[in-house]
Amino acid sequence: MKLRAKGLGLLLLLVLLALCSTIDVSEARRGKHWRPRSSPSSSQLKKGKGKKSTSHRQHGSNRPSSKPPVSSTPSPGAGKGNQNPYQPSPSPTPSVPVNPSPSPANGSRHSSPKPPPSCGKGHQQPSQPPPPPPATQGAVFNVVDFGAKGDGVTDDTKAFEGAWAAACKQGASTVLVPPELEFLVGPISFSGPYCKPNIIFQLEGTILAPTSAKAWGSGLLQWLEFTKLNGIVIQGNGIINGRGQQWWTYANPEDEDDDDTYDVELERMPQIKPTALRFYGSFNVVVAGITIVNSSQCHLKFDNCQGVMVHDMTISSPENSLNTDGIHLQNSKDVSIHHTNMACGDDCISIQTGCSNINIHNVNCGPGHGISIGGLGRDNTKACVSNVTVRDVNMLRTMNGVRIKTWQGGVGLVQDIRFSNIQVSEVQTPIIIDQFYCDKSTCRNQTSAVAVSGVQYENIRGTFTIKPVHFACSDSLPCSGISLTGVQLRPVQVPHYHLNNPFCWQAFGELYTPTVPPIACLQIGKPAGNNLQTYNDIC
Repeated sequence: MKLRAKGLGLLLLLVLLALCSTIDVSEARRGKHWRPRSSPSSSQLKKGKGKKSTSHRQHGSNRPSSKPPVSSTPSPGAGKGNQNPYQPSPSPTPSVPVNPSPSPANGSRHSSPKPPPSCGKGHQQPSQPPPPPPATQGAVFNVVDFGAKGDGVTDDTKAFEGAWAAACKQGASTVLVPPELEFLVGPISFSGPYCKPNIIFQLEGTILAPTSAKAWGSGLLQWLEFTKLNGIVIQGNGIINGRGQQWWTYANPEDEDDDDTYDVELERMPQIKPTALRFYGSFNVVVAGITIVNSSQCHLKFDNCQGVMVHDMTISSPENSLNTDGIHLQNSKDVSIHHTNMACGDDCISIQTGCSNINIHNVNCGPGHGISIGGLGRDNTKACVSNVTVRDVNMLRTMNGVRIKTWQGGVGLVQDIRFSNIQVSEVQTPIIIDQFYCDKSTCRNQTSAVAVSGVQYENIRGTFTIKPVHFACSDSLPCSGISLTGVQLRPVQVPHYHLNNPFCWQAFGELYTPTVPPIACLQIGKPAGNNLQTYNDIC
């Protein structure tokens, strides 16, 4: 009986165990209690190894890491890379081929568990434009290695041409003008369009313009020219010296101290004066750090360029050097000029037709003629300028402050202009719009005009010596949308100068704050019957 009872109890125990096992398996198959468990058993981890390991990597990506994630859903290779610290290097591992512009998907296809290739390749696709090139890059072509003497007397033009040709063929390279040397260079064109992109012209020494009339022939429009290039940088601590005194001054034949040979050479100089440094038809241009002095005419010019940055440079010529503009812009877009000092005999910055998206800030100007848009519409031409911002500028003893000037007879539109935070000191006329501009003794009156609309003046402060404001607008096409905020201009009495009150003619807009002095002549509102077309319609 005892054995029979023990056997029956054992049988019941086996049946009970079988029933429990059946319940667990059925519950697991239906998925119950699987997801809520925060600490799955080892048997469960074994069953879902591939899926759960991916989830584990995603949770692990929340841990601090110096490597940015390649994608929001990393592949197995990328996941393993995230488990190791990322150490960026200037170049990828030589044994791993790198696609210069891979897609994120390509970056996640690595089956190798090595983290640097996986991380580096997936990180190479930038979300923003690449930063400016470094001080030097790629091969360096020193002009001295191509025969330049650097003694300030020997003509080094051929050596510069040779160094440029080598860099042009190589691309992503540097032309080096070494320090502590002076290189006499004649008129030269560093040109494309067959040059490979991203060339740096590293200027550390001094480039001198020739002073003999023979070097210029009948006259040239530019001395150093860079044309049809993409990604051209001129930078360094060097100097471009135009030696423009040869054009500015002619010797007095009655002065016995003059050198007769020198006087004759001056008289032989051509009437056409060259710009010192000109860029034409180029993209992504940077000029930084260098100094340009004593150009015979304009110091730095950009024509038909897009994507221009000028910063931390100096431009200098005497106040009486005629037509020596600091920076001249024409038919150029997306231009930034900042942290630059300019002293010259004409406009510190001149903005001509075809310019848009111009941003000028943190600039010192003086002496000179201020910052000007125009003259526009000369000889009955069409002229269009839009979206110009000039802010955080200091002007010292300039002829004008911020100016818009157009010729009678022209057509076109100047629109969306903002002058903000301009500090003027002893400036003759700080604020000017002149639609009757004329650089001759007399000009013919014409009804057609380049329209001026949407000009903001904000926080223009300081002192003037002749007139605080001059708004001379067209009878047939008055200026509209002029707004003044925080304008405070006080007179400084200068001998031989007569102080004048603000002047307005056919100028319409708004005074958002009281001005010093009061500008009561501005007509509030819009001109009657002024059906001004949009910029896209006109330009």
